[in-house]
Amino acid sequence: MTADNPLGGRLDDDDYPAYTMGRAAEMLGTTAGFLRAIGEARLITPLRSEGGHRRYSRYQLRIAARARELVDQGTPVDAACRIVILEDQLEEAQRINAEFRRTAAAGRGADGPGGPGGRGVSPQKP
Repeated sequence: MTADNPLGGRLDDDDYPAYTMGRAAEMLGTTAGFLRAIGEARLITPLRSEGGHRRYSRYQLRIAARARELVDQGTPVDAACRIVILEDQLEEAQRINAEFRRTAAAGRGADGPGGPGGRGVSPQKP
């Protein structure tokens, strides 16, 4: 940490638990009870301060905001949490697939379709 930046850039870190429960609820326009409910549903797990108080990161607040959108549309809290978890898993799977495709395409580009990086499959003749 420097004198110019005493927090060492932690506030720029999406995973830094910078927000109290009260502040998080205020930012989301919801209640502390809602944050506790999505915690009990294991959507997010806030870190705890030395005094045992919940602290939320910006990443967790984005997830909580998505759950709140669903709840505001009439989805029960438990179902909203499950939907957000599944959306997150789908996004991660799509990211992994895209990376795999880029890696595979780079391998085919260097080796050609029949080389070690390619599939080795030739088109069938009619």
